[in-house]
Amino acid sequence: MSRGACDIRKVVTVVDEVLLELGRPVATQVRRVAVAAVLRNPWAGRGFVADLQPEVEAVAPELAQLLTGKLIDALGGVDRVEAFGKAAVVGLDGEIEHGGALIHTPYFGNVLRELTEGTSIIVFSDDRLPAGEPLTVPLWHKTAAATRSHYQTVQIRVPDAPRPDELVVVAAAASGPRPNARIGDRRTDPAVRLADLEKLESAR
Repeated sequence: MSRGACDIRKVVTVVDEVLLELGRPVATQVRRVAVAAVLRNPWAGRGFVADLQPEVEAVAPELAQLLTGKLIDALGGVDRVEAFGKAAVVGLDGEIEHGGALIHTPYFGNVLRELTEGTSIIVFSDDRLPAGEPLTVPLWHKTAAATRSHYQTVQIRVPDAPRPDELVVVAAAASGPRPNARIGDRRTDPAVRLADLEKLESAR
């Protein structure tokens, strides 16, 4: 499948819904989704390319729109997106910088953020891996990145990708917090310093 500047071979969507945690029903039922596009690495076979910008401008916005659209559909609407993340996996013949070029610039990140109505910096992961290896994508709150309840991950694996000359680009999101999140929040945490911890230890 080819879409404009993107030479896309396949799109894979993973949906995860946790209903029980340690046998206890979750307080908030959450859907986590990761959508991955498998595409030919636009810099494959060209050796070291000093200027990645032309391909970034041509490929990244189209990828962001495709992946984010499928992400929103899988979650049931943009208002269901509470946390987001992004990732890239580079095939063994590519550079880590190739994956970074497609997800770490405004041509991808700003589009994903605008379409999901987010304001936070988008948390990410990237790696160079052989085909079939799993990738864990971190997520956090789309408008309040310090909201600890929404720190979570979703894992995706494409059995036949990336091939050595391919990239896998991922957009991910969740409709709510971790299962039964209960470790507080930065807005309500006490101030903790090493000196305070030493006093607690000596009092025990």
